[in-house]
Amino acid sequence: HLDSKYFQFSEAREKLLRHFGVTNFAGFGIDSEEKFRAGISSAGAVIAYLEETQKGVVPHITALKVYTLTEYMALDLSTQRGLELLRNLERGTKEGTLLWVLDRTLTAMGGRLLRQWITQPLRDKNAIQRRLEAVREFYQNSPLRTQIKDALKGINDLERIIGRVSLRSANARDLLALGNSLARISQIISAIQNCTSTLLTSILQQLNPLTDLRQRVENTLVADPPLTLRDGGLIRNGVDPKLDELRSIMKDSRAFINQLLLKEKRRTGCQNLKIGYNKVFGYYIEITRANLRQPGVHIPEEYIRKQTLVNAERFITPELKEKEEIILNAEEKSKELEYQLFEALRQEVAGYSREIQTQARLIAELDCLLSLAEVAIRNDYCEPEITDGDEIHIEDGRHPVLELMNLDTPFVPNSTHIDNRENQILIITGPNMAGKSTYIRQVALITLMAHIGSFVPARKARICVVDRIFTRVGAMDYLAKGQSTFLVEMNETANILHNATSRSLVILDEIGRGTSTYDGLSIAWAVIEYLHNSPHCRPKTLFATHYHEVTELEEYLPRVKNYNVAVLEESDRIVFLYKIVRGSTDRSYGIYAARLAGIPPQTLERAREILQSLEDERSIDVRGPTPRHLKRQHKKESRAVQLSIFDKLTPIQHPVLKKLKELDINQLTPLQALQTLQQLIEDAKKEK
Repeated sequence: HLDSKYFQFSEAREKLLRHFGVTNFAGFGIDSEEKFRAGISSAGAVIAYLEETQKGVVPHITALKVYTLTEYMALDLSTQRGLELLRNLERGTKEGTLLWVLDRTLTAMGGRLLRQWITQPLRDKNAIQRRLEAVREFYQNSPLRTQIKDALKGINDLERIIGRVSLRSANARDLLALGNSLARISQIISAIQNCTSTLLTSILQQLNPLTDLRQRVENTLVADPPLTLRDGGLIRNGVDPKLDELRSIMKDSRAFINQLLLKEKRRTGCQNLKIGYNKVFGYYIEITRANLRQPGVHIPEEYIRKQTLVNAERFITPELKEKEEIILNAEEKSKELEYQLFEALRQEVAGYSREIQTQARLIAELDCLLSLAEVAIRNDYCEPEITDGDEIHIEDGRHPVLELMNLDTPFVPNSTHIDNRENQILIITGPNMAGKSTYIRQVALITLMAHIGSFVPARKARICVVDRIFTRVGAMDYLAKGQSTFLVEMNETANILHNATSRSLVILDEIGRGTSTYDGLSIAWAVIEYLHNSPHCRPKTLFATHYHEVTELEEYLPRVKNYNVAVLEESDRIVFLYKIVRGSTDRSYGIYAARLAGIPPQTLERAREILQSLEDERSIDVRGPTPRHLKRQHKKESRAVQLSIFDKLTPIQHPVLKKLKELDINQLTPLQALQTLQQLIEDAKKEK
């Protein structure tokens, strides 16, 4: 938590101006400080937070960028969750998501950027086409893909490395990894120099291997430096004359130690004599007690006993102590000098922060484009046509995730045509488990993929530019916030009705199912009417529902069209064909789905009896013990319940209306017409 004072506009503004070293924000595209007041306050608080947690300035944050909704498609959290873009609903992992399908990136930077592309699809037709053009060039050029892949595999996370460099936490291995990664940029430049697509040409012009910096790093640091920075062994010979001199002293001193060891073995007669070192006593001569008792072993007079151990004695000599001071001074100075040289190199690299961040962004972009091309080849995707029109036309579209899962049956493609003129709202009915939800999600995912510049799983696709994708799918409650499943559903539906435009794509799955049948049907009906009739909100809509009554709207609303999922009935079972066809259905086959789920047979049989009673509009005999207050009066009588849903028939269900619809007035004589009218009046009176 950050104190609220850091969010105050004046303090945040001053923090940003000092951090970026500017007098105003015009250079960052902020033409009015008052207009961006909340953004400036938030950005200033972020810088303050980072300076506090990192215990210093954060120089690798080099610019501000204004985010506008006109640049990217807005995807609210409900849509991201419902379409399972980054995390699956079941376990919250990557598997089974759109990211899981599209992510074949080879660098950490590319992986992060692809996540951003998926959650921030483009809205500009030209920008989308530039990406598609680049993906197409990779798609069509196998040698080019191989060259780029080979180069990307050796590139480390430049963004993270330069962050550690700027915060002075990078070690020598980080700098070498940076240098090795920059060397790969030369390979990329060579590979794409003949590319013709606009985006790849632009990337080529900006790529820079920073050769001088890379060579400086490689010529300064040893090939395999230690992780620690204070123990030496970092800097190559020849980099600094003073360091070379100290190393020469240390080398000569080590030779002296080796010569002294041979000399003392001869003097003492002990061939197992050792010369050791520790930080407490410095250098010492060690002879074990067993060797001291050996014949011919003696201790010279100038030996000074320094430490007695259980199994050995340790000695020093004036000559050894004199040399020790020279060795330790040289070693200490050498380590300190190496650290200073490394610090200077690290500071020099930090000065290239902005250039390295630019190269990291370009590499990430190449990685994402290559990943999209690889996925398109592997999964047989087509290049979508992006238009400024109002239609989404998909031929033989497939769900990008489900078709890659290990399903028992092959995935069945389906086509879609939806626009703002004659096919604005598609009502999808059909059995449980037949594929309604899969179908409407696949249309949304194909549309989204096209907007990030990806090829799509279809035989052919023509996609208009969409400003937002809204989804209301799945069932979830937020009990901690006091929100039930139905309330969450209504919140999300309200958001759609308030914010969708005629350029939006809306996916609605089973609106109104969380409440009573009358309420749910009423809400579903009203939502369809609103989306169709509102002059400000006429989005392209896919509406999956079990409320078959709403299919009647096709007769009255000209831009509503009915579709259903085809089913083949065979004796006592049904076969799902997973094919979307024109027209509506009046059955959900819920009892069949219950059988597949393992509901006990006696329960299923009873459900069939109740269903038949409901369809015949008869009372239902309730089975079970008779309530106590009725036992004495009706011991042997069965009890019947008339469900309230059938107390009143909707106009669409009324049998008189049905007969009227079937009546051909041109085939009746005047007398027959009067007789028919009399019969209809009598039928209507009976229904009372």
